[in-house]
Amino acid sequence: MQSFTLKVLGGPLPNLAEAIVGGAIRGSWWGHPKGKEIFRTARAISENPDVLVCKLVEGKITYVHRRLWPALIKIASRFQKEQLAKIWDEHTRSGAHQSRREPFPKWVPSEVMKEAEALSVAEAEKILSSWLALGRSA
Repeated sequence: MQSFTLKVLGGPLPNLAEAIVGGAIRGSWWGHPKGKEIFRTARAISENPDVLVCKLVEGKITYVHRRLWPALIKIASRFQKEQLAKIWDEHTRSGAHQSRREPFPKWVPSEVMKEAEALSVAEAEKILSSWLALGRSA
């Protein structure tokens, strides 16, 4: 599974909204004819317990599949803790959205932490090599 960002248009990683519409989006994806489809898809991905939603790339919503978590945790010192915080939106009783966050490493399941401890830094770098290469070229 690839990791996607939601809002970075033309950025270094695949963009979820652009993947859904099959091309570049000018302006906000909210105004795109497939905006509701983008929203439903992003919400479904965000609700998947095997997907970390954080702001890892350029401060934008980033989706990271669970199979990448041990490697990401192994090299966590390369990131700011805010980048690795789990984020989500909740609806309040009034219907408003409230952004929530769980700090890193509090959200990390113990079995994933053990997997991270068992990895070497070199193994983690290999698993995340395409991300790390993008980060250097961006």
